[in-house]
This record gives sequence, C-alpha cells and structure tokens, in this order.
Amino acid sequence: MITAPESKTKSSVIAQSKSEWKLPQLVTELPGPNATRVLEQDARFMSPSYTRDYPLVAKRGRGAVVEDVDGNKFLDFAAGIAVCSTGHCHPKVVAAIQEQAAELIHMSGTDFYYENMPRFAEKLAVTVPGPEAKKVFFTNSGTEAVEGAVKLARYATRRDKFIAFYGCFHGRSMGSLSLTASKSTQRKGFGALLSGVEHIPYPYAYRCAHGHTAQTCGAEILEQLEGQIFKRLFDPEEVAGIIIEPIQGEGGYVPAPDFFLQELQRICRQHGIMLIVDEVQSGMGRTGKWWACENSGIEPDILCSAKGIASGMPLGAFIARESVMTWKPGSHGTTFGGNPVCIAAGLATFDLIESEYRENAGQVGDYIFQKTANWTDKHKIVGDVRGRGLMIGIEIVRDQKTKEKGPDLRNHIVDLAFRRGLCILGAGENTLRLSPPLLIDREQADAALAILEQCIQEAEGKA
Repeated sequence: MITAPESKTKSSVIAQSKSEWKLPQLVTELPGPNATRVLEQDARFMSPSYTRDYPLVAKRGRGAVVEDVDGNKFLDFAAGIAVCSTGHCHPKVVAAIQEQAAELIHMSGTDFYYENMPRFAEKLAVTVPGPEAKKVFFTNSGTEAVEGAVKLARYATRRDKFIAFYGCFHGRSMGSLSLTASKSTQRKGFGALLSGVEHIPYPYAYRCAHGHTAQTCGAEILEQLEGQIFKRLFDPEEVAGIIIEPIQGEGGYVPAPDFFLQELQRICRQHGIMLIVDEVQSGMGRTGKWWACENSGIEPDILCSAKGIASGMPLGAFIARESVMTWKPGSHGTTFGGNPVCIAAGLATFDLIESEYRENAGQVGDYIFQKTANWTDKHKIVGDVRGRGLMIGIEIVRDQKTKEKGPDLRNHIVDLAFRRGLCILGAGENTLRLSPPLLIDREQADAALAILEQCIQEAEGKA
C-alpha cells in the first residue's frame, strides 16, 4: 500500500487513521489503470473547454474523503469547488434526496406549487442581514442566480448600467460573463457582451498599490468610483447595481476590508443603486457565518447563493429585499430551478449547517489560521495567508520582497498535493485555495497542512 508521505512532526497522522474514510490512502500509482482508461475516453468524447488540474477520476465520497476508480482515497480540501458543504454523501442529505425522489421529482415551480419551496425560502430569507423582509427566487446554479439578480436590479431601478470589480468571477453565461473579470480566456472569442458594464479595482491588501493594510486598503478605489466613474462614465442615477464578492473566489480568496463594503453600501444607498452581493462561493456557513457579508455588517439589496446550498445538488438562489422583488408574474421564470429533489437536499443541508457545521467552520478555520500564522516566516515562497473560516487562500510568490507571482510554483504544489493524497485547487494567478467541507475536524486539518507543507518545501527548491 502506498500512503501519503509523512512529515517528521506529523508522522503518525496518516498511519493512525481511525477510519478508512478519514485520511488519505493511496494504493496505486497516479493515475491508476482504471483512471487512465477514463482519461482516454474523456479525451475522445468530452468538450476540451473543461479545465482539470490533475487526473482525479472520482467514484465515491464520504465526509471529507473522495475515492477514485482505482480505490485511492484522497482528503478533499476542494469540496467540488466549495460545493460539498456537508461533505460527500452525508446520510441525512442522501436520505432526503431518496425520499423526495420516490415521491415527486418534477412539476416546475414556475407554473405550480411545491410545499417545500416556500419552506426553504423562509429559512434562507431570515438569514440575510437587514430588517426588511426578503423574497427568494430559486435557480439551478450560481451564474443563473447572478443573471436573475441583474434582471431584477434593472427591473427595480429602471436603469441599465452595472459596476463590477477586476478579479471577480460571477459566472460564464453571457450576462454574468459580462460582469466576470477573472481571466481573459473566459471572455475571449465570445464577441460583444452585455453593454453598460464598467470594472474597477478590487481592494487587494497584499498587493495594495498605496501600501494600505488589510483594514484600510481601498479608499482610493472608492474615490475613483465617485470622482471618476460617476463623473466621466456613468451618472450614478443610471447605475442599476454594483456587484461584489465580499471575498473574491476565483480572484484569489481575497477579502474586502469591512470599511470598503460599508462605504460601498453608503454610496449605493445615496444614489438608489442596488448593492448586489455575490455569495455563491463565500456563503452558506463557509466563513463561520451564514454569509460573509455579515462579517462587515452590511445589508445587501440582493444576495446571490449557490454552490454549498444543497451539498452538491444543482441549486442556486437570489434573495432580495421585499421592496425590491416586486416584479410581475412572467417577468422571470425557470423550468428546473427549485426542483423538489434539490430543495429537499437544500433543506437537509441548511439544518446541518445551522445545527453544527457553521460553528465548526469558524472554529476549525481559526485553528488552521493559527497553524499557518508563521508560514510567511517559515516558507520563502508563501507571500500571504488570508481568508475567513474555511475559505483560506495561500498566495505563492517567487520572492517575498518583490512579491513576484509564482503561478508555476502554485501549480506544482497543487499537483504534488494530489500525488500525496490531498485535493486542493488554485485560485487567481498564484494562490492555493483551501475550501474543505464544513465538517472537517482538527485531525484532518493537521493531515492536510502536513502534506501541504511538504509540497511547499519541495516547491521551494525550484524557486
């Protein structure tokens, strides 16, 4: 049996696993023979637009562990891109899906009623900050949630302009893609997108052009918005919405300073602009609170959710103040959004996050930040460790003084981690993304960090 390499300080972590579904267990070279067969078939028949960082061919999952088609088990700190919030195949989620699938799979919530749709909507609505009552529209995905938010903002304000941020990712359908400004390859080749969208810098404290701290970065951006954008490009009375991720996901797990979000809200309120908060990746308990925006004390007009909302079933939602969501019947609809099986999974997911996993995300997240607090001192290629809860970014650089980005080093670390039984992903140009299921414990955190440190140390030899 091949097991994940052990560090000197964590030599017993993997060997003393209490459960076969707790820590990595590698039994073949990677990729194994069955995985190799699938990779060959995939190359023949699948669209080349998919992006895969390493040859993991998943077969089954339990908790924070995923098993491939050759029987190798990996500790999953990617969680299906922050989707499997309650872990893989949580028994309560599986039971809810099975029970609902045996009763009713589809009728279309746009044309008929489901008992569980308003039930789940009520649960979500009361979690969104702000005193005003909220209403919910269910979608199939995050990009659909953003598309719906854009339409609703236009409808509610009778305006058509939007402001988004460089580094943001809001989706790949044409409207949300117009807001996305993460990588040029995501937009290249698709021609004209939605008009009336302007992008401004995101407050990136580690790379702040003005030398600000994580608490003060972004003042100049707000000045640019009010002093340049509103005076030279868009009159604020023409702007329907400003959309922001409180913690950029694909942009590199970069948190916006509290004051920045608060000032952005002030500007929106002043000019009647919808403040749209994209919590597709940062929401549903991942930061230790229901929504990352709660950490800053803001009250969005529209909030977008998906990913972790239903533990892997295709479900999204946008939630708006009641006075905003006043559009008429037929103004917006969906065939599959809020499918009964997905709603059942969402209800089970919500109860699990509410009862235990939201608090666990905050506690284990704090533990990981404590364990990694000295990594910038220990490792010459670690430039920054940031985030909230179990949304953690580790920025990899070639030189800490110049902050030269190390995308090749980051990619090498991601691959090395896979070879040692740890699944992680990149974010931004050169950041490691840690977004494990919200149920991980300290033993699994220790195992993941031990493997990750080994990989960083090996990559440092190439810096």
